Amino acid sequence: MEYRFAICDDNADYAKYIETLAVRWAGQTGVRLETECFPSAEAFLFRYEEKKDFDILLLDIEMAGMDGVELARTVRRDNEAVQIVFITGYADYIAEGYEVSALHYLVKPVNEEKFCQVLTRAVSRLARNEPFLTIDIPGETVRVPLPEIRYLDVRQNYVTIHGRQDYTLKRPLAEFETVLDGRFYRVGRSCIVNLTCIRRVTRTEVELTGGERLPLPRGQYEKLNQAIIRQI
Repeated sequence: MEYRFAICDDNADYAKYIETLAVRWAGQTGVRLETECFPSAEAFLFRYEEKKDFDILLLDIEMAGMDGVELARTVRRDNEAVQIVFITGYADYIAEGYEVSALHYLVKPVNEEKFCQVLTRAVSRLARNEPFLTIDIPGETVRVPLPEIRYLDVRQNYVTIHGRQDYTLKRPLAEFETVLDGRFYRVGRSCIVNLTCIRRVTRTEVELTGGERLPLPRGQYEKLNQAIIRQI
């Protein structure tokens, strides 16, 4: 398995030290690892807006400009899965960590054994997390957790993925069937629906928990209900 780490610290020497520890841990555990270092929260966010593909964030808290806690809050607005580890010279920020579901605090100087234990916990959590749908849209790559996707529909060769945000891209709907899991069911030729998001089914429409009403093609009523029963 390959993981992407972001290290954000305005002390370049310390960022390099943390990167060295991470690479050493990867070598010991057999994990493939890519790392990127950022000198500020602003530099990280500039990169993050283009491609939201990091698995673990190692964030210094005390930085000039935006601090690590505020950076974590920004990331958490649309990413619940990424593992966040704070690295700090003080132990005064634990309460803020609860807000952003931080995995751990490491106090400088970082102990290598403790650091390795935390990274092992982080990848264990990632392995248990729900899978993602990775999509490429102009200017960025986005990984959308499958539970967030309510349905996908197609219009004039463009598929729209309806989640916390809507993403529209030019791809055949059939391509998504191969990467979505068993909670998704194709309803006719133009829609794939998340069975766990269905509130009610009639012979003419599907009502989702978010209030959307999707037309149900003729002949799909029994098949869709059977799919819901199997999912339960």
